[in-house]
Amino acid sequence: KQKCLQPSFSPPLTLVLMVASAAIGGTLQYGYNLAIMNAPTAFIQAFINETFLERWDIQLEGYQVTLVWTIIVSIFSLGGFAGALIAGPMTISFGRKKCLLLNNVFLMSGSLFALTSRAAKSFEMIIISRVLIGINAGISMNVQPMYFGECAPKHLRGAISLSSAVFTAFGVVLGQVVGLREILGSESCWQYLLACNAIPGFIQLLTLPWFPESPRYLLIDRGDKEACMDALRRLRGCEVQSSELDEILQEQAETRGVRPSRPWELFTDRSVRWQLISVIIISSAMQLCGNDSIYFYSSYVFKEAGISDDQIQYFTIGTGTCEFTACIMCNLLVERKGRRFMLTGGFLLMTIWAVVFTVALHYVSWMPYLSVACVFTYILSFGMGPAGVTGVLPTEIFNQATRPAAYMIAGSMMWLNLFIVGMIFPFLVVSLLEYCFVPFGAVCLSSALYIGLFLPETKGKSLSAITREFNKLNFKGQDKLSESQTETQYQLGEVGLSTAF
Repeated sequence: KQKCLQPSFSPPLTLVLMVASAAIGGTLQYGYNLAIMNAPTAFIQAFINETFLERWDIQLEGYQVTLVWTIIVSIFSLGGFAGALIAGPMTISFGRKKCLLLNNVFLMSGSLFALTSRAAKSFEMIIISRVLIGINAGISMNVQPMYFGECAPKHLRGAISLSSAVFTAFGVVLGQVVGLREILGSESCWQYLLACNAIPGFIQLLTLPWFPESPRYLLIDRGDKEACMDALRRLRGCEVQSSELDEILQEQAETRGVRPSRPWELFTDRSVRWQLISVIIISSAMQLCGNDSIYFYSSYVFKEAGISDDQIQYFTIGTGTCEFTACIMCNLLVERKGRRFMLTGGFLLMTIWAVVFTVALHYVSWMPYLSVACVFTYILSFGMGPAGVTGVLPTEIFNQATRPAAYMIAGSMMWLNLFIVGMIFPFLVVSLLEYCFVPFGAVCLSSALYIGLFLPETKGKSLSAITREFNKLNFKGQDKLSESQTETQYQLGEVGLSTAF
C-alpha cells in the first residue's frame, strides 16, 4: 500500500463503491417510495372501491376512499418511525454494514406483499407493504449516514455523508420516471411499480458484503484493532495515518467502560443537552418545512395550482430533478462552505420562496406557472442544505456511545413529523388556500435563526473539538476551572494516544 502523506479530496475507489452499494439499497429506497405513490393514485383508489364492493357489496363515498388512500400513503411514515426506533439497537448488536444487509428482509417482504396484493384482491396487503417498506426506510435513514460518517476521512466526512441525500433525491427522480404512464404508472402495472424497489435491494445484497465494516465500530464497540486497521487501509487505499488512528483511539478512551446510551438517557445528560436540542429542532424542521409532503401530494399541489392533468406527471418529475441537482451542488460545496452556512442558507431561501409563493397565489393573475416555479425553487433550496446536512450532524456531534441513541431520536422526530404533515397537508391546502405555505415559511425562518445563533460549525473538526464548543453552551455559567480541567484532559488524552502507537 502507498503511504498517504496528505489528505486527498478524491475519495478512494473502494470508498466510492461502498457508498454506492450501501445507498442503492438504503436511502434511495426512501426517495423512491416517497415518489411512487402519486402515479397510481386513481388506480389504487378504484381498486379499494372494487374490493369493498366485491366483499361486502358496499359502494364507498369519495371521502371514505380518500381516507383509506391517505392511510396507505401516510402509514409509510409510521413504519419509518418504527424503523428509526429499532435502528439503534440493531447497529449496536450487528454493526452498521450487517444492519443494512438485514434490513433487506423488510424490503423484500414489503415488495412481495405489494406484488401479490392485486391477485389476492386485498388493499390491506398494500398497507402492510407500506409499513414494512417504511421500516426499511427508517432503518436506512439512520444507519446509512452513521456508516458513511464513521468510514469517511475527516476532510471528506461531510461530502461522503451527504451522498445519502444525493441518493434519496435520485430515488425520488427514479420513482417519478418509473411512475410515468408510459412505463409502470398505468392501470395494469401499478403493482409492479410498488414492488420493483426489490431490485436495488438485490443489488445491495450482492455487493455490500464485499466492503468493510465501520472502522470506528470495529475498534470502539468490538475492540478489534486489527480489523479496524484493515478496514481503514481498504477504505483509504493506503497505509493508515497515525493522526486518524489517534482520533479513533481517543474516542475509544473517552467511551471505555461506558455502555451505549438509551434514547431517554440523553434527555437527562447535561453534557449532550444542546447537541440533543439541535438534532431535535433540525430533524423536525426537515419535515415541518413541508418539502417531502410535496412529493406525497405533488399531483394534488399542481392541480390546485391550475396545471392540466396531462402535464402534471412531467411537472412532478421536475420536483425530483430539482432536489437531485441541488443535493449534488451541496455535496460539492459542504466541505468548502461548512454545515452551518449550508443549513442556514437553505432555510432562509426556503423562507423567501414561501413568501413569493404566497404573493403569487394571492395577487398574480398568471399564477400557475409562477407558483410552480416557486415550488421548484423551494425544493432546490431544501436540497442545498437541509436535505443532506441534517443527516450528517448526529455523526459529528455525538460520540460512539451516544450516537445510535441520537440517531433514534432524530429519526423518530423526522418520521413522526412527516406523518403529521402528510396527514394534514391536503387539508392545509384546502383550508388556507393561498396562505398554505405560510406555516412552512415560519418553520424555515425559525430554524435558520436557531442554527445561526446556536449551532457551532463542525467542518473538519475532531469530535473533541466539537464537544468543547458545545460544552460552552451545556455548562454555561459553571466555573472556569471545570472547563479548563476538561480541556486539559482532552489534550492529555491526545498526547497519550499519539505516543501509544
